[in-house]
This record gives sequence, structure tokens and C-alpha cells, in this order.
Amino acid sequence: MSRIGRMPIAIPAGVTVSVAENNKVTVKGPKGELSRVLPSEMEIKVEGAEVLVSRPNDLKKMKSLHGLTRTLINNMVVGVTQGYEKKLEVNGVGYKAAKAGKKLTLSLGYSHPVEMEDPEGIETAIEQGAGGATVIVVKGIDKEKVGQFAAEIRDKRRPEPYKGKGIKYADEVIRRKVGKTGKK
Repeated sequence: MSRIGRMPIAIPAGVTVSVAENNKVTVKGPKGELSRVLPSEMEIKVEGAEVLVSRPNDLKKMKSLHGLTRTLINNMVVGVTQGYEKKLEVNGVGYKAAKAGKKLTLSLGYSHPVEMEDPEGIETAIEQGAGGATVIVVKGIDKEKVGQFAAEIRDKRRPEPYKGKGIKYADEVIRRKVGKTGKK
């Protein structure tokens, strides 16, 4: 059996989980509501303060869907209770980030400022990090949307290996390269 899929998901106080037909799971909590259609082959049961996921047989496809289904439901429960956040650091001389309303404006050494609109359900904020680096915080209740928007922001100017300029995740380590040396 899938070790992850077998584990029950505890439902914290103030959170309701309901399963409709076609395995449409809706999770309501203090931070909001998330719903998602999960694979119809999986059997999802709400028993007391726990959610149990079981699979019909031991085919390879069912084994892989088992752990995935459980993790997706767990991510929804964590999202509506604590929420998710990703931090991005903007490093480089003249590289800046500014926030006005729902618009994030990035100055990344291009001839024009890059403007990004916050998607629905996602909130961005700007903080001053250690060493003078600007930190962009992406927050939301949907783990997938938070990760996707953070990746889109990072794609506007990825960190380069020589000076480390660009936008990187706060926990990301950039492998540095040694630059070329002049002839003597």
C-alpha cells in the first residue's frame, strides 16, 4: 500500500470537508474555500474528524493516484487553515520591485518596467530583506497557484551564475561560476 495514501487526513476545528459526486471535494475553512475534482477511481470517505482515501485495486496507475489524491486533499486542508507563501529575493544593482494596488512593478534592467497583475486568490507584498535585498512575498490558500505565480515572477529575470543578479527563491542556492581572467 502507498504509505502516504494510507495515512488519514486530520480535519482541524473550523474546517469542513464535503465530497460530492465525481469525487468533487470541497474544503471550507477560516481562510476561504477550495474545491477540486479528484480522480473518480479513488474512494474518498469523511469519517468523523478524518478523511480516508482508498484505492480499488493494485494497478500501477491506481497506486500512483492513491498518494497523489491524499496529498492534494491535505494541501487543500492546510491551505484553508494556514495558507501558503513563497518568498522571492530581488538581487542586483538597480533591480527594484514596487507594489501599487494589485499591480506589481519590477525594474529588472530592461528598457521598460515589467508589470504583473496579482491573480485571483493570490496576494503579493514587498518587504526589505537582509543585506538590502528586496523580498517579494506571494501568499494564498491554493498551493498550486502560489507556486505558479512565484515561478512566473522568477522567470522575468532568472538569477545568473556570475554575480547572482536576478530574482531567486529565498531558499534557493545559486551555483556560482568564476568569471574570465585577463591575460598578463
